[in-house]
This record gives sequence, C-alpha cells and structure tokens, in this order.
Amino acid sequence: MNPHALQEWIADLAEAFAVPGVAAGVWHAGKVSFACHGVTSIENPLPVDERTLFQAGSIGKTLTATAVVRLAESGHVELNAPVRRYVPELRLADSAATVQVTLLQLLNHTAGWEGDFFPDTGEGDDALARFVARMDELEQLTPPGTAFSYNNAAFCLAGRVIEHVTGDTYETAIRRLILQPLGLCESFFFPNEVMTRRFAVGHKPSADSSLQVARPWALPRNGAAAGGLATCIGDLLAWARFHLGDGRGADGTRVLSTAGLQTLREPTVCMPGSAFGDALGIGWFLGDIGGVRRVGHDGSTNGQEASLWLLPEHDWALALLTNASPGGLGLNPVVRQRVLAACTGIVEETPLPVSAACEVLTPYEGLYGGRGMRCRVTLGEAGDLLFTLHNDPDMLAQMFEQDEAPSPQPTTLHAKLVSGHVDRYVFVDGPLPGVTGYFVRDGHGHAQALHLFGRRLPLREL
Repeated sequence: MNPHALQEWIADLAEAFAVPGVAAGVWHAGKVSFACHGVTSIENPLPVDERTLFQAGSIGKTLTATAVVRLAESGHVELNAPVRRYVPELRLADSAATVQVTLLQLLNHTAGWEGDFFPDTGEGDDALARFVARMDELEQLTPPGTAFSYNNAAFCLAGRVIEHVTGDTYETAIRRLILQPLGLCESFFFPNEVMTRRFAVGHKPSADSSLQVARPWALPRNGAAAGGLATCIGDLLAWARFHLGDGRGADGTRVLSTAGLQTLREPTVCMPGSAFGDALGIGWFLGDIGGVRRVGHDGSTNGQEASLWLLPEHDWALALLTNASPGGLGLNPVVRQRVLAACTGIVEETPLPVSAACEVLTPYEGLYGGRGMRCRVTLGEAGDLLFTLHNDPDMLAQMFEQDEAPSPQPTTLHAKLVSGHVDRYVFVDGPLPGVTGYFVRDGHGHAQALHLFGRRLPLREL
C-alpha cells in the first residue's frame, strides 16, 4: 500500500463524509502502512496520530471470543457446554433456554433472546454480575441455537463466564490472556486509563445537521465484553496480524494453537444476506470476496465507527478508526474498497438493486420489532420498500444520560430487492447505501421476521 495514496484517500474522504478524525492501518505481505488525519475533537482539537485512542466498539467481541477459545484450549471451559455450568446463578425469562444455552451460542449470536440491553449497573467490579442478574427481563425470541440475531447481551454474559472461570474481573482477565502476551500496551477499558492519553471523542449531527460532540463518551462498565475497548491504530492492526498468524505473538509467545486460531474463523452459523456477512465463525463475521474468504468485524459506539477486515489468503488486513457517526459508516467501506483493490486487485462487488411489482413486495409489509428498534415496512412508489425506523425510547434512556437522551425521531430508508436473491434487500439511499438484509418466511410462505442491521426482528403486526 502506497502510504501517500492512503493519506490522500482518508483526507479527502474525511472531508466528504464530515469525519473530524481518522486513523488507518494496512498490513500486506509483510509490510505496514499507517495514515492519520484530522483532530480528536471539534471542541478540544488535537491532531490524530498513531497512538491516539479510539473506541473499537464491537471489534472487542473478537477479544472476548478469542479469550474463551484460549480458556477452552487450557481445559477451563467447553464451548458446547451449557453456560450454567460456569454461571450457575443465570436465570433467563425462558426456563428451557436457561439450562440449554451453550457457551458457543453466546459467541455466534444464536442465544435467541433480545440482544440490545444497555442498563447501567455501576462501575464496580460487580457490574457484570449485576447485569446478568437482570437478564430475565429479556424476551426469548427463538430457541437457543436456531437463528442468528446480533446479541450484545450474550457477549456480556460470556464476559461473566470469563470472570467465573478465571477468578478475575473481565478487564484483568483480558489483559492477562490477550493484551499482555500480544504486547498490546496501548489498549484500555477504563476511562481513567484513557483520559491520561490522547484520545478521540465521538461526533454526531445535531438537530440542525451540524456536527457536535457525542455524549456520554463511554459505555457502562458492563459493556466491556461486548465493546468497551479503547485502542490505537497500531494495536488494532497488531491484533489483526495475530489472527493472520500461527497463534503466537510478535515475541513468540504462544497464545493459541494454530488449530484454535483457525477454529475462530470456521463457519458455525450461516445467514446469507446479512448486513455483516454470510456466515459467522466464533466472534468473526465471514464472507467470500474475489474467491477468497474475508474475516472481519465492525464496531459502533456513541459517535465512533471502527472497522477491521482480514484476507488470510492474501496476508492482508485493514484497520480503520473514525470519530463520527454516521460519517464513519460511509467512509469505512469506501476506504476498504480502494485499499483492497490497490493491494490485491480484488474489486468488491455491490448488490444489484431491482424494482419489483406491488404483488411481490406486499408480503413484506408490516411492523417488525424487538427491544431497541421497531421498523415499519411499507410499499414505496418506485418498486421499492420504505423502512421507517423508530428507536426504542427506553433503550435511548439506558444508553444516554437521562437529561441528554435525544428524542426518538423516526428515520426512513429506501430499499429494493437484490437481483437474483429471494427475500434479500439492499438500501439504496441515506447513510447506508449498499447495506443488505433479508426477510424470513414461515412454513406457509408468509414473512415472519426481518433481519435488519444483523438483528432478527419478529413481525409484530401487519
């Protein structure tokens, strides 16, 4: 990767997508390139550099999954064992799910309960224990192991498993199992660690569309296992290089066996047409691009968007950290497409949207929803579908300080069906063009659920 071209691309795209700060890192065939642009905050600007800390968001789930696999290799856990073997206090709304759900089902998003649950259970060492004590509030939407639906709460529970079997807090365990042996010394969980270093704050549009600092900055402590890591671009790219390697750190420390590393990126559940990929390994989303497997995970927090993609067959990885939403969601895939083509010659194909007749689209109409999000699907006027999204005000109250929670304003996106694929759709406008999803039908051919941003939202009413 030509570092000058990378620098020009992120500078131009940061301006185009209104992103104040970007850090990018590329690894390809033994060579590293970094590029940084912009500032950490529009209110208190400092230049973004290679050591600037950003929130990695849900990319942190890959650390949780890797730590669990490491514990499995050492005999501390079994992936197919019931979670209650390790967290005996677990009580879910569904008694059958309580005893049946396995550790693997937490890590591949098939646990089946509502996944977007963000209560603040304090900043003490008991934060995860208190979170787990409230999981009986979550509706069980599907039996464990039967359907993929992105599940933050399941990863929080996996973090509690790690606490039980190691005797450490989640953060201490991850530092001992992952960060220290890999030399990731610029990665942190606690705001008190982050605030003594250069760090980025998130940004979001205000009511008049001007960019403003997003508050609060941090997730509650109980979200650490699902997405609480703050890291710099060098550490994030080093994490990718570890997963491209043989299970050893840069100094030769054995963290995982080569087979264990491979296990993380072998499909455990398929969901063709999902926004994240066509399959899921253990913590990593998988897909095919240019005839080779791509492995990746993105991360979103309050006003920050991160992305990490790997192509093991090309010894290639791209790490991106941005501090604006939805701008980062637009910037990241464009940078990825350009870097991928420049390094490997692979051109990322985009889904082809097609118009459809009313009688084809009518079966998809209805109100779909669960905790966190509801979506009304109606017919458009040009052979398309209108998705009107409503954020759950209760979820917003959990995620934001009560006096700063935004009003849950609806968002309308246009989607069309994907050429050649039954029940798949692709957004054709707004901040997420090219993002895909799909509808799920019952045995009678009627739509019974909508897969939206990785979440499986059941049909609530026609």
